[in-house]
This record gives sequence, C-alpha cells and structure tokens, in this order.
Amino acid sequence: MGLPGREYKGRPLCREYGRMAESRRILVIVDPTSDAQPAVDKGVWLAERLGATVELFICDYEQHLAGAQFYDSESLRASRVALIDGHLRRLRELARSIEARGVVLSIDARWDHPLDEGIKRKIDDVQPYLVVKDTHYHSAIKRSIFSNTDWSLIRNCPAPLLLVKPRPIADTPCVMAAVDPVHAGDKPAELDQQILSWADELCLATEGQLHVFHAFDPTPAIAAATVTMVTPITAPVSEVTEGLERRHRQALHELLAKHRPKAAPKLHVHQGAPQTLLTGLAGHLKADIVVMGAVSRSGPARGFIGSTAERVLDHLPCDLLVVKPDQ
Repeated sequence: MGLPGREYKGRPLCREYGRMAESRRILVIVDPTSDAQPAVDKGVWLAERLGATVELFICDYEQHLAGAQFYDSESLRASRVALIDGHLRRLRELARSIEARGVVLSIDARWDHPLDEGIKRKIDDVQPYLVVKDTHYHSAIKRSIFSNTDWSLIRNCPAPLLLVKPRPIADTPCVMAAVDPVHAGDKPAELDQQILSWADELCLATEGQLHVFHAFDPTPAIAAATVTMVTPITAPVSEVTEGLERRHRQALHELLAKHRPKAAPKLHVHQGAPQTLLTGLAGHLKADIVVMGAVSRSGPARGFIGSTAERVLDHLPCDLLVVKPDQ
C-alpha cells in the first residue's frame, strides 16, 4: 500500500513505498531522462557486497507544470501527481529485477526543485549511509559558474557521495585513496581517516586492491629556499625536494600506522600537481573508484569547497567517492 500523493506549502510533492528503517541504506539517484542507469547498477552491486539496503529515488520538476507564483489549478496539480506516479511505475519495474537478486529496497519519487536541493532534502529525511548518482561530462561554462548539480553535491552533500560513470567494475576492483597527510590547505586530519576508512571498507567488501596516493608540489618550497641564495638555483633544488619527499613519506607512513587498513595498501608518493598526477595514475592503474575528500567552508572561501574533486571529476576515467570530515 502506498501513501497518497500530497503537496504542502514549501514542501515537495512526494509518493513513497516500502519505507524501511535500516541504518545502512544506499540512496540511488535515478535519472528519469535516461534508459541507461549506471548509478542503479553500481548501487545494487555495492549493496550486495556491503550488506546494505537500497532506495531508488527520482527527483523531478517541469517548469510548464509548476504554475505561476499566484496561480495554480487542479489540472496542474493533477498533472504533477501523474508525473510522479509515472516515475513510481518505472521505479517499480526496476525494483522487480533488483528484488530477484535478494536486495531489500524501497522507492520514492518527489516533485522538487532545484535538483540538488531536492536531493539534499531527501538525504536529510532518510540519512543514508551512501548516496550514488551518475555523472556526465560538464561544459566549461557550467564549470565556471558552478551551476551543475554534481558540483553542488560535491560541496554540500551531507552524506558520502559516489559519482559513477558508465563503465563496468573489474573482477578485482582497484580502489585509490587520495590523501593529504600534511594537511595542506588547512584540511583536517580526520578527513584522511575518513578517506582511508571508506577505501579500506570498499576493498574488503569487493575483494579489491587498495592504492594510497599522495602528491606534493615542491615549487613553492624551492622558490622560498632560493630567494636569498647567491648560488645558482640548481644547487638547492635536490636538497629541498629530497627533504620534502622524506617529510611527506614519513607523514604518510604515520597516517597508515595510525589507521592500519586491513587491505594491504600499495603506496604512491609523487612530486607535482595533485590533480594531474591523480588522474594520470588512475588511468595507469585502471582504477575503478577514487576516494577523496572535500572540505566545507563558509564566507569568501566557499567557492573553493571541494575544488580538487571538482577539477578531477571530468578527467577521471573511473568513479569518484567524495567524503567529508564529519561523515
């Protein structure tokens, strides 16, 4: 039996079926405009291995059905209910094939706008263990004005967010954890712990291989060290870079000694721009999932939230799991 469709002032129109109270729930964002559903495929695949339940969720809004600010009608309201009912029928069709695999699930469809805000309201309601959404290439214009839903969710999603691409997972998945043990950019130490915890759990659940990646750029340190040098610039470069690498490797080993991942990791420490090296290594290793962090800030720094994750999203050949310190 389903709950009747309702519309409240300031609240989304929603219809829900199969409400559950399980603590480990994967919320899968279903794209109502596409036949291919990589987020559903990956979300169910993970649920089978993590012992989680699944909720399939469609959030939709059509401007021509919204009505003017001071005008609405019974026909428009009926059309909105019919739209949500149509999405629920589609979700029930998806659910039948998933239930045959033994996965416990629920479905929900809501009329809400904008999409990122509707998804966040749903997350606030159900408090999922993980959110899974597909992602597509974003144009330079959308990148420049931060208008895309994916970027908004990277910055503001209150739960771990897995952005998936339409490619299969390997039989032995390669999971990369991108950490920053020296906490450049004031990133909190607990963020690395979250990254490693998620990467470790994914590897154990999927029998995957864990790779831990860290990159540092020696250029600022070299510039600072050579400002007052009277000898040629080549003289201190090797000393500075070697000293930096020792420091960063030591910090990485201390992080791993504290965290002690159960999946034996392979370490990768490199000099250079982190986002360039990360995407290159992910391609070289044929990575399936990259786990990295995003830091929430307020005020003038808000535009830089999750900036590294945003820069690599389109260039990574694999899925991206974004976590935050308080998750």
